[in-house]
Amino acid sequence: MARLDYKAPGVYIEEIDRGSRPIEGVSTAVAGFVGFTEDIRGGAELYKPMLVTNWTQYLNYFARPQSDGYTDFNAYLPFAVYGYFMNGGGRCWITSIGTQLPTAVRPTTPEPTILQINGRGNRPSLLFTLRPEQAAGGPLNIVINDSGPRPLPEGTEGEPPPNTGEYFTIQISRGEEVLEQYENLTMNREPAAQTATYAVAASRNSMYVNVTDPSRSGSPLARRPANGQYELTIPIVPSSPDRFSQDIEGVRDDRTGVRGIFEIDEITMLACPDLMRAYEARVIDLDQVHYIMELMVSMCEGSASGDIPNPPNRMVLLDPPLESTKPQQVVEWLERFNRRSMFAALYYPWIKVGNPRDGGRPILVPPCGHMMGVWGRTDETRGVYKAPANEVPRGVIGLAYETNFREQELLNPLGINCIRNFPNRGIRIWGARTLVEPDKTEWRYISVRRLISYIEKSIELGTQWVVFEPNDEYLWSRVIRVVSNFLERLWREGALFGATPQQSFYVKCDEELNPEETRILGRLYVEVGVCPVRPAEFVIFRISQWNGFEGNEAE
Repeated sequence: MARLDYKAPGVYIEEIDRGSRPIEGVSTAVAGFVGFTEDIRGGAELYKPMLVTNWTQYLNYFARPQSDGYTDFNAYLPFAVYGYFMNGGGRCWITSIGTQLPTAVRPTTPEPTILQINGRGNRPSLLFTLRPEQAAGGPLNIVINDSGPRPLPEGTEGEPPPNTGEYFTIQISRGEEVLEQYENLTMNREPAAQTATYAVAASRNSMYVNVTDPSRSGSPLARRPANGQYELTIPIVPSSPDRFSQDIEGVRDDRTGVRGIFEIDEITMLACPDLMRAYEARVIDLDQVHYIMELMVSMCEGSASGDIPNPPNRMVLLDPPLESTKPQQVVEWLERFNRRSMFAALYYPWIKVGNPRDGGRPILVPPCGHMMGVWGRTDETRGVYKAPANEVPRGVIGLAYETNFREQELLNPLGINCIRNFPNRGIRIWGARTLVEPDKTEWRYISVRRLISYIEKSIELGTQWVVFEPNDEYLWSRVIRVVSNFLERLWREGALFGATPQQSFYVKCDEELNPEETRILGRLYVEVGVCPVRPAEFVIFRISQWNGFEGNEAE
């Protein structure tokens, strides 16, 4: 910036920033999932969100080692996350609400978590069990490294013992702190004392773990545990049915549950597929399901209590109960739920996908995860202004109900988006409406709601430099220029309707909006109006007969 004082004669070079600061569009396709997982490890925590960017990373956090990531009780979250990535989804945050369904009978002493480390031939070599008194301290890291035989005592003559490759080291740590370390270990149950120590015998006095040897036969080299870093996690105690609904809701300050995942600012779409799994298992009733759904919708809207001070840029995808199979049944369920919002979307019916835990046989799952993946794919290939409909959901092999045209005439006006099976065209998403009240036509479409949210959030983050600048005409003109450039870019991409930029948007920031009394209060008002494109939901061709000969005579 320019200096205000010049003391000595000379030539002064000054850099002056005269260009506008462009507004960069925010990400619109970051998902949030809440549900059951097979395991919780690798730094992930129960009820707390964890960032995942691909299916392999999901397995590292929420699946047992060498597992497919699904659960024995058919939790819906793994299917939803897999469908999300398959359909083009990118980043997502996952909150695990447990690794098994809540039960009325809670164990007095939880089952110990056993870490099995294999040797050659993928056969069990050592078993580590966390001591009960250490369960509250957090997970342990077990590191297996190469070692060798003990060297001969100083001054001893003779050949040192050969290194046969059977020797190893066990290091036990928590976080960055190394707790215990055992060296010169072997799987030989009767080693020479001056050469090495049997691994189980060496760790018998460990304060943190119990170590056992499950191997029955084989040489010490064949039974040697494989090198690597392993995690011994704390036993995960299932929630009780009477507390389960509260645990799903979570606590905002603790960053847990549904309230906690809303603290992740970048999330733009949310779903809780295992609400229906818990309902099916009679862990929660339908009213409790509706309470969690209403909570997610209200938090997307941004309540007056200030839970979400930022402009609303999130939507929640809801799933109807599986028992609401037929169109009239889903209508009756929606009437009972009776919650309308432009920040919610509902897809029907449930979809049929392959179940790896049942030999690939079909299983019906909620459609929310696959739909969010399609949202992400559409944002990437076309833009947030394109309605995420007339798209093929990947990985779907069937539907719980085949909706026809007349049945969709009942569902579509109510904001229920149908997934339909068309002859020779396959399964397609055939709806793009929000659950807004039917009379609020300006917010009827998902693409319009998400486009406006995208514009709001992008302008909010892209104009932070305005805060504390002098509130004068120069600042007003700069704000108008920056916001107009951003909106004109959207118009050129096809997001705004109009033959010219002037027809598609306007930006106003002048003395009429900012009189002296508001400037004294330190406020700057900017008014922005946009004309978003809307999907061609109803395509009507008006066809009539035309007599070309008579028409020519008339001329």
